[in-house]
Amino acid sequence: MAIVTLFGEEYQIERRGTDGDRDAFVRLLEDLDGEVDAIGIGGADLYVVSGERKYEFREIRSLISVVKETPIVDGSGLKHTLEREAIRWLGRERVIDWPNTHVLLVSAVDRYGMAQALDEAGAHVVYGDLLFGLGLPLPVRSYEGVKKIAHVALPLITKLPLQWFYPTGAKQETRAPKHPKAFAEASVIAGDWHYIRRYAPDDLSGKTVITQTVRSADLDWLRTTGATQVITTTPVIDGETFATNVMEAVIVAMLGKPADQVSENDFLETLAKLDWHPTIIPLSSPVD
Repeated sequence: MAIVTLFGEEYQIERRGTDGDRDAFVRLLEDLDGEVDAIGIGGADLYVVSGERKYEFREIRSLISVVKETPIVDGSGLKHTLEREAIRWLGRERVIDWPNTHVLLVSAVDRYGMAQALDEAGAHVVYGDLLFGLGLPLPVRSYEGVKKIAHVALPLITKLPLQWFYPTGAKQETRAPKHPKAFAEASVIAGDWHYIRRYAPDDLSGKTVITQTVRSADLDWLRTTGATQVITTTPVIDGETFATNVMEAVIVAMLGKPADQVSENDFLETLAKLDWHPTIIPLSSPVD
């Protein structure tokens, strides 16, 4: 549990896990409904996006349907806003020269803000949706290609169990490296941390990793791979970083709006008030 101060008001944040147990997840949601100001669900995207189309996971919608009173979010609204802005900031501040950079984005459909921004910035991107999401040895090298594949595949995929495509529970801690060539060709590895940690090879020498919040143990592991730096997109508040689903829940609670009425401008204005920018963590020495 943590207590943070946001715009002069204290928020109590608590993480409760169910280790991938869906029945326990539903019972927990039922217990929390009406008792807290907002709920952020982690490890389970409610929807994915490609182009202008949004595809909802039927399983996740069914699981959260027990919540009747409390706003519930999965971090997507904030994630796609701040990650888009993170890519733009890194280019604007000349941290990364995108037109001369090769990027592996491990999944575009759950990081559509980042995917769109990388495309706009002119980076050389391999989108790993087929490689890591569906296990097919087919790198996608254009965002237009991602959209075409997504429009065909996602209507079916989102009707199937999420765990078929995304590591949940104990699988998030288990490594299963694959497609090392895709990692080797890139100088920047970007996207969901659970995908990166699960599928990356042991050697990431000289590479930059751009992802959401990482724990100290994750940083320790990255040092063993030879990675140069990690850039995290989640805001730092009171010296701590929180997952996007947690931060989105806090912002929704703060604004006092139904979750589906919180706009991209609401997120951008809040981020501006927080004086947010990506956090750059060098990996050459341990972090206290």
